[in-house]
Amino acid sequence: MGRDWVSPLGNLYASTIARLLPGDPPASSLAFVAGLAAHETIKLIAPDVVIQLKWPNDVLSSKGEKLCGILLERSGDAIIAGFGINLIAHPADIGRPVSDLRALGTNPPEAQAVCEVLADQFASWLRKWRQQPLANLLRAWEAAAHPKGTALRVNLPDGEQVDGLFAGLRDDGALSLRLADGTIRAIHAADIFLI
Repeated sequence: MGRDWVSPLGNLYASTIARLLPGDPPASSLAFVAGLAAHETIKLIAPDVVIQLKWPNDVLSSKGEKLCGILLERSGDAIIAGFGINLIAHPADIGRPVSDLRALGTNPPEAQAVCEVLADQFASWLRKWRQQPLANLLRAWEAAAHPKGTALRVNLPDGEQVDGLFAGLRDDGALSLRLADGTIRAIHAADIFLI
C-alpha cells in the first residue's frame, strides 16, 4: 500500500516461513495463526498490558494503539510471515494511533528473547491450524479481539469507505460488518480502523 516500514533499533523484526501441505486449511487463514501467535507472545512478555486483535492480524493496546503489524506474502507453496513488534520504540506522525510496550509501562525483554517466544507460539498455532477445525482458530481469534459491536471504519481496496459495527468472523475468516441498516457485509480485504 506504499507505506514506509520504520525499523528503530531494539524492536522485533522477524520473518518465518510456513510451507503449505496437502489438506491444509485455506492459506489466507494463516493470517489468524500469525495474529494469535503475536497476541500470545505479547501477553507472555508484557502480562500487565491489555491488548486486543484487530482484523485480520494487528495487535493493538486497549486504547487502539498499534503495537504489532504482520505482513504475509505467498510464493508457491511458501507463506512468509513478517512480524514487527514495537518493544521499545514506535513511529510518530503516521496518521494512526501507535505505541510500544515500553511506552505502556513495561520493560520488555530483548528482541532475540521475544523472537524465541514468538517462534514457539507460531509453531503451536500452526499445529492447531492443521489439526483442529478452522472454526476453533476463528473462535480463539474472536476471543482475543475487540468485542463485537466495536465501531469500525473499513477502507476497501477500490477506495470505498464503509462504517459499521464488528459482528464477528464468518466461517471463511471474512470480517462481518453490521451496517447502519442492519445488514451484514462480508469484508475479505480492507484496511480496518477502530472509530
